[in-house]
Amino acid sequence: MKNVLFVTDPLAGLDAGIDATIGLMSASQDLGLDVWCCEPGELAVADGRVRARARRIRLRPRRPAGGDHRWIVDQAWWDELDVAVLDVAGFDLVHLRIDPPVEQRYLHTTYLLDLVEAAGTRVVNRPEGIRAMHEKLVALRFPELCPPTYVGADIAGLREFVARVGTAVVKPVDGFAGLDVWLVGDDHAAIALLESATHGGRRHVIAQQYLPAVAHGNKRLFLLDGDIVGAVLRRPCADDFRIGPPVAAAEIDDADRAIVAALRPLLVRHGLAIAGLDVIGGRLIEVNVTCPGGMHKTDALLGTRLSHAMVSRLIEPSRTYEGVSA
Repeated sequence: MKNVLFVTDPLAGLDAGIDATIGLMSASQDLGLDVWCCEPGELAVADGRVRARARRIRLRPRRPAGGDHRWIVDQAWWDELDVAVLDVAGFDLVHLRIDPPVEQRYLHTTYLLDLVEAAGTRVVNRPEGIRAMHEKLVALRFPELCPPTYVGADIAGLREFVARVGTAVVKPVDGFAGLDVWLVGDDHAAIALLESATHGGRRHVIAQQYLPAVAHGNKRLFLLDGDIVGAVLRRPCADDFRIGPPVAAAEIDDADRAIVAALRPLLVRHGLAIAGLDVIGGRLIEVNVTCPGGMHKTDALLGTRLSHAMVSRLIEPSRTYEGVSA
C-alpha cells in the first residue's frame, strides 16, 4: 500500500469541515493510501536522512452539509492508528501544508524537505518553489495581467497611488487569510488608514486598484501541474468588502486561460503542483502556492471531487482521473 505524509499544523487546530488539507487527507484515504502526518517540529535530520515522528491516522466518515460549503464531521474527526519515527524519503508523496506566512519556522521546514526531494521523493509544493515564488508578489511579474498595483511602505507614495486610482485594496506583503486588509478611498481618511496599514511606514504593503467587478465574484482557479482542474466564485460578504466562502460554480473563460498560459511555465519550472489563482474581472490578483485552499469547500458546495483528482494525479502522474465535475 502506498503512503503519504502531510507536514502540517497541529491537527487539533484544523477545521475539519472546511480545511483543504483535510480534504486532501480524506481523498488520499478514499484512494487507498495510508495517511500519516507530522508537525514541522517533529522533523529532524540524522546521518543525512530526514526523519519524522509521525502519526498514522484514519479519518472518520463525513458528508456534505447540503447547499453549503462545509462538511458534516464528528468533533473528533480522526483516529490515531500508529506512531513511529520514519524516514521521510520512504513515503510515496509528501505534502507541505503549513499555513502562511512564510516565516522562520516555515523556511526551516522547506530546507529540511529539500533533502527529501534530493533523495527522490516528491514534495508538494516543492520547497524551492515556495521560496522562489512569493504568492503576493509573483503576479507582479505579469503586470499586463494585473490591476494597477503599488508595493511599498512610503505613505506619500501610497497616498499618490490611491489618488490616481480612486479606491485601493491595501494588504500586507506577508499577510494571509484576509487579515489586515484595508479599503482605502481618495478622501480625508486615507493618510490615517495608510499609516495604520504600513505601521507608520515600517511595513511593506500591496495596494491594488479596487475592481467593482468583484461584486460579480472573485474567481478561484484551481491548478494542478499548471492545468485548470476547477473553478469557483466567491463574493464579498454583505457587511464586509473582503471575500467570503465559495457560493457558485465559475465558468472558465478566455481571460482565465490566458492568465494560466502565462503562469504555467513558471509554476511547472518551480514544482508548484497545486496552486490557486484569484481573478477578478479577468485580472490576476494573487497566486496562492504555500498552502492553497478552497478545494474542500468547493467539493462540499458543488459535489465536485477536486481533492480526489489532485491526489490521484499526484500519486500516479500517468493516470487520468475523471471525477472533477459534479
